[in-house]
Amino acid sequence: MKFTLKDYQDDAVAQVLDRLKKSRRRWHEDKEKNAFSLTATTGAGKTVMAAAVFEALFFGSDDYDFEADPGAVVIWFSDDPSLNEQSRFRLMEASDKLTLSDLVNVGNTFSRESFEPGKIYFLNTQKLSKNSLLVRGHDSDDMSLETPDGQRIMPDMRSHTIWDTIQNTIEDPDLTLYLVLDEAHRGMRESAKRSDSKPTIVKQLINGNGGVPGIPVVWGISATVERFDTAIAEMEDRTKLANVIVSSKLVQDSGLIKDTINLEVPDETGDFSTVLLRRGTEKLREISEAWANYSKQQHDADTVRPLMILQVPNSPDHGEIGIWLETVFKAWPDLPIESVYNVFGEHKTEIFGSYIAPYIPPERVQESQYVRVLIAKDAISTGWDCPRAEVMVSFRAASDKTHITQLLGRMVRAPLARRIPGNERLNSVDCLLPHFDKVSVNDVVTALMTGDEIGEELPGRRVLINPREMNRNPSIQKEVWDKLTSLPSQTLPKKQARPVKRLTSLAHELAADALLPDAGKIAHSELHKVLDTLQATYADDLKAARDAVLKVDGKIIKADIKTKAMTFDDFVEDADYAVIEDAYKRAGRALSPDVAKTYSECLAARDTNSEDAEEALIEAHTIVAALGMVPKIKEHLEAEAEKLANEWLTYHHTDIKALSDERQDVYREIREMSSNPLDVELVPPTTQLQPTKARNPDGTEIILPRYEKHLLCDTDGLFPELFNSDWEDRVLVAELQREETIGWYRNPARASQESLGVAYEEAFETRILRPDFLFFTRLSSGEIGANIIDPHGFHLADALPKLKGLADYAEKNGSHYCRIEAIAKVENKYRILDLTCASTREVIREASSAEVLYKSEFGHDYSA
Repeated sequence: MKFTLKDYQDDAVAQVLDRLKKSRRRWHEDKEKNAFSLTATTGAGKTVMAAAVFEALFFGSDDYDFEADPGAVVIWFSDDPSLNEQSRFRLMEASDKLTLSDLVNVGNTFSRESFEPGKIYFLNTQKLSKNSLLVRGHDSDDMSLETPDGQRIMPDMRSHTIWDTIQNTIEDPDLTLYLVLDEAHRGMRESAKRSDSKPTIVKQLINGNGGVPGIPVVWGISATVERFDTAIAEMEDRTKLANVIVSSKLVQDSGLIKDTINLEVPDETGDFSTVLLRRGTEKLREISEAWANYSKQQHDADTVRPLMILQVPNSPDHGEIGIWLETVFKAWPDLPIESVYNVFGEHKTEIFGSYIAPYIPPERVQESQYVRVLIAKDAISTGWDCPRAEVMVSFRAASDKTHITQLLGRMVRAPLARRIPGNERLNSVDCLLPHFDKVSVNDVVTALMTGDEIGEELPGRRVLINPREMNRNPSIQKEVWDKLTSLPSQTLPKKQARPVKRLTSLAHELAADALLPDAGKIAHSELHKVLDTLQATYADDLKAARDAVLKVDGKIIKADIKTKAMTFDDFVEDADYAVIEDAYKRAGRALSPDVAKTYSECLAARDTNSEDAEEALIEAHTIVAALGMVPKIKEHLEAEAEKLANEWLTYHHTDIKALSDERQDVYREIREMSSNPLDVELVPPTTQLQPTKARNPDGTEIILPRYEKHLLCDTDGLFPELFNSDWEDRVLVAELQREETIGWYRNPARASQESLGVAYEEAFETRILRPDFLFFTRLSSGEIGANIIDPHGFHLADALPKLKGLADYAEKNGSHYCRIEAIAKVENKYRILDLTCASTREVIREASSAEVLYKSEFGHDYSA
């Protein structure tokens, strides 16, 4: 793979491969047909995950302990040709093993008798429709394709249809046909317009059609698969396996999709189309300048070139659109007049007043940097997305909120596939709705906060109505910012940590950035020394393992025909080259294929007893095979690899901080590729978007209170904030009244590099607590002190686990802080637990109730 998978993607790929392996075995052994789905919200990287699955399916994977299926054939099916083209491009973009010849777009001239293994064939609904040349001659009812004597006539004198090709592939015992349904929820429901009861093309592929059996293995991919699941459950001859479901929270936390969606609606009643369109154009210009500045700051020649989508009604007034375009060009005169395009279903150049807007296929918009204004109607196409689309002005009516949320949901992918540290403006998307008001827009907010299609809440996403931009507070001294960035933050451990791979990945990046020349050779050399030592340490175990490699044990079974008695005799034979190589490959999966290879070469080069190089290499492979059979050797090797990687990360920390954000992000991912990740530093925020108003349950609007001394502020030096309870407000006011307080920071609740995280365990799973407040004080020594103050109720199930996590954090990092305090309201009093106190931490670790802790002598009154 060209990309390093996120943890949730890695886990999902492993689960999908597990289901494909089961499905393949069941089909060939029992002719049992299986189906399952991969469900993930828009922007999760479903095609990237699919690319990793296909690489393992066709070529095998040591990382997933998955053997290649030599007879694997994949049909990738969707209802949209342009969506197929976009998927083909993304698979090639993500994979370093799949080539263009492996990704076959099935055209009308396709005429293979059966599909070729090791390839992905792209089909769509239109290619299998009745009028398609690929299927003509298959339908027995079509008498026009028969001769008078009943012989079937094939179009273009072909010997078979695409259905024949599918049938031949299914019936070939050496092949396994997998059907991947992109946007699997589509095509499962028969059209109400049809007078017959003929099943949809998708259902024909799944269930079979005209003597063609159903495809053995069906894998659905979508953000919402309820319709797919229902259809599969109704099928009698297909077993449904458990779906692979990706957590929307993990996707949001990953930074692959934008954190914030800003909605702007009029404050008054009236037609504000041109007013908000002018604001949208200004936002497009501002975000274009912001990306250009960021690119310059990062010394990157390539910059993101944002575009604005104008969403118009299904029956648009071309003259009115011309007026809107005139408004756009008046607001931004430097915008090229030839930068306007359309994606209407008519697929032709449109004339809007005096402006010409050529048609462009949706899948080409992202790569076509010259497109800056895109005119669209509905959701363009299912599955389409465009990370460059950062501003949308929708002229749809309030009753069309579904069309708005569908299209806006396609704009949430981060342009650089990562979160931009410290700059919320570059991590957001703007939507202006001239025909909505603050009441009707609530439905849009609800849909966007639940991921629209998947329906699962996205905790890290913020949908803001008419927000204001906060910038760095000029009254906050640099010392405070330095203190903020020095505070250690914790991250989630890697579920499937691979320490050796982590070390070699780190070595590759250090060498690429010229921070450690020949880092790869150094890493392998150090691991070779470790294996040399382990050979001596576990000499007895390795002798037994070596004997097991070189000997093949078996049994001879003798049966007496008359008495039917059976006897068993053991036999032992010397292993041949194939047996040794199989054991060597298994050891490579345990120790790392690269290390197994380089260590074998190292051993062979040292060998002075073997007669030739080939014999020396076989002996080396035998030693490595034995090493892989001793579990403790793998444990020690991984521990040493983890240790060396952490040493290098610590030693080169300053040099890494001087690199671009993109390169730093690579090292951050490597840092987190551990079951016990190192602490990370906070990134100081430069901008943040905040709401300034809120709405009461009765619909009345309130202006949010604003507070002084926050690290980020508006033009008045104040920071607006809406708290979920009066606790936070009371604590904040009390802390600001302290004479020594010189600044505070509202710790973001979402996973980002600007948010301080504290790890804790709950239900045998590591999670992250994000304390509410960081306060900064001027100490008598003149230095800056930091304090964690976290108001948190004890009535929730996670209250005690979070306290224990905070206690462990204080134990490890207490030297960075003056105060670390948890606060709860107990019987109309505010009580605190001082986690800088060792005895309090000890009591917390042994406690069974958070409420009892606050009420005990270890809790103290807090004056708020």
